[in-house]
Amino acid sequence: MIDIHNHMIYGVDDGSKSIEESIDILRDLYNNGVSDVILTPHFIPETKYVSPKLNNIVKFKKIKEELKSNNININLYLGNEIYIDKNIYNYIKTNQMCSLNNTEYILVELPMSGEYEDYQDIFYNLIDIGFTVILAHPERYRSVQGDFNKIYELKDQGILFQCNIGSLVGEYGNEAKKVIKRLLKEHLVSFIGTDIHKKKNDYSYINKSINKMKKYISDDELQDILVNNARKIIKK
Repeated sequence: MIDIHNHMIYGVDDGSKSIEESIDILRDLYNNGVSDVILTPHFIPETKYVSPKLNNIVKFKKIKEELKSNNININLYLGNEIYIDKNIYNYIKTNQMCSLNNTEYILVELPMSGEYEDYQDIFYNLIDIGFTVILAHPERYRSVQGDFNKIYELKDQGILFQCNIGSLVGEYGNEAKKVIKRLLKEHLVSFIGTDIHKKKNDYSYINKSINKMKKYISDDELQDILVNNARKIIKK
């Protein structure tokens, strides 16, 4: 499995607090079938979650070095989970944050509750200048839970969808579980992520969720979601 949404850049957001915690969690993910991870710290303008790209790169390199010294053969790449904002392109252009693995793919987050009125215009503009927009965990947004037609509108714009693997086992509540099932049944999921922030006692939910996915999609589609689609990002 390739995890394209992960908060293991330590000390920059509400994810890992230390390099030791990051290494422990990445080891656990590797032992549970995750081969590659894109580290995506939050970038939320005008909040404390705006760690500079250069700072993230320094920590990213330290994590890679520590993994190597511990013989943990998981592959790492760098990106950001970007909160919707009209200045996204400028933030990337001025090297304040980065796309996924410095490709045209960007991972964008919407408000968990409520609406962001201009998001469709922002997405159109980003796509027009060459970005491929991936919407982070659509199943978790209350606006989507209340009106699935928003998914169709975004799909028609060319937006791709990354779901959280824990949603299938109820980690984010029943409504998110219902939405991810519908997304899978309608073949609308392109990527998967752990969106992991903290160490867990049990990581068996990953394989449990993968087995649940098999109820709704073919083995070929499952392979695309877990691996093949993400390879287009990490192999650039």
